[in-house]
Amino acid sequence: MSISKHGRAAGFIATGAVAALLLAGCSAGGDAATELSDEPVTLRFTWWGNDARTAATQEVIAAFEKEYPNITIEPQFTDWAGYWDKLATETAANDTPDIIQMDEKYIATYGDRGALLDLNTVTDQLDLGDFPKETLTSGTVNDSLYGVPSGITSYSFVVNPDLLASAGIEMPDDETWTWDDFTELSEQVSAAGGGSIYGFQPFGFEDGGLNNWARQHGDELYNDKGEVSIKPETLSSWWTYLLDLVNAGATPSPSAIIEKQAGGLAESFTATNSAAFAPWWNSQLTALTEASGSPLELLRVPTVDGGADGSAYYKPSMYWSASARTEHPAEAALFIDFLANSETAADSLLTERGVPANAKIREYITPKLAETDQAVVEFLDGLADDIGEPPTVTPAGGSAIEALVKQYTEQVLFGKNTPDQAAEGFIKDLKAAVAAG
Repeated sequence: MSISKHGRAAGFIATGAVAALLLAGCSAGGDAATELSDEPVTLRFTWWGNDARTAATQEVIAAFEKEYPNITIEPQFTDWAGYWDKLATETAANDTPDIIQMDEKYIATYGDRGALLDLNTVTDQLDLGDFPKETLTSGTVNDSLYGVPSGITSYSFVVNPDLLASAGIEMPDDETWTWDDFTELSEQVSAAGGGSIYGFQPFGFEDGGLNNWARQHGDELYNDKGEVSIKPETLSSWWTYLLDLVNAGATPSPSAIIEKQAGGLAESFTATNSAAFAPWWNSQLTALTEASGSPLELLRVPTVDGGADGSAYYKPSMYWSASARTEHPAEAALFIDFLANSETAADSLLTERGVPANAKIREYITPKLAETDQAVVEFLDGLADDIGEPPTVTPAGGSAIEALVKQYTEQVLFGKNTPDQAAEGFIKDLKAAVAAG
């Protein structure tokens, strides 16, 4: 799966040196005021993202400053690639921005080291009454709320109906289909595609697909203590299934898979209309539709036995967090409240950071959305009765997982490791990363 517009990409906190600096530089902010000030206040706000996200966010900042003229928001933004090194360096120097756009893979790393404000301490300024409990659980570490989800997404399969039709295949029933059904369909598409159209753009390059597979097989990446707990046989079966698809011709060749994966969303098999099915987070539908020019649709992920099994879950696309060292926690919380609860902010942001986790805001913006974004919301709402408990929050050091998934998938695809060998190496390396924190 390719990098999303919401910034899902492989990455580490940085090098061991930066991680050590981060550890050394974090401590609580002391006796900062928890009541709003009448005096001028300046807050620094950092995020990653593209030009469209930046423009929408600056609209929100302007609206907030108009409503609260004594508070000035200083924007600080960059792309994903340099974001985490910069944030780690700033945090080590006790210069963390007041408000932080945070990712699930890093929230425990920063929270456990005392770098993030427990948002439970600023509830006078931050109302979370319209957020489903499970979305807030995903931002909670050791009973401290370190992040308010800006949006939610869920793992899905994106399908190109035109490619299915050209292969003479009907749209599958995604409420009953199994992995065996999916294999058969993918093989049929590839057989009809003549070497230019394939059934499946493979998974194996991020942890969303692995998490889903583990949950379907009664397993989990991490236990409730934050320890790596996935079984070797679960990992091995995941890579074995991928190899079976490749060997059956249901996917492109390994070299083509790696080349396309490195090209990002716009170069993916989905965006170039050369694969009928592909795993993506459902929030990526609009970007993929625009890139492909095709009427793409969302399907539930196949299951082992067909039907809902609780393996689906809502994943925060990102969070709003605040620095533990902010001198103005009340004002920082007020701005997060504006981002999360304000219809004014929602009018600018829409689904740019995912479908709003706030249920009332989601209902408010839905009629304003483009057709594909409405489909994204409809898909999430359709999962509501079948959603399972969210996975354990990625522990400190667990941000290494995507690089490790990619590394071992490539080794399996090119025959450098068997699925069993890859499973053993992956678990060993992920445990080491978590132990190093």
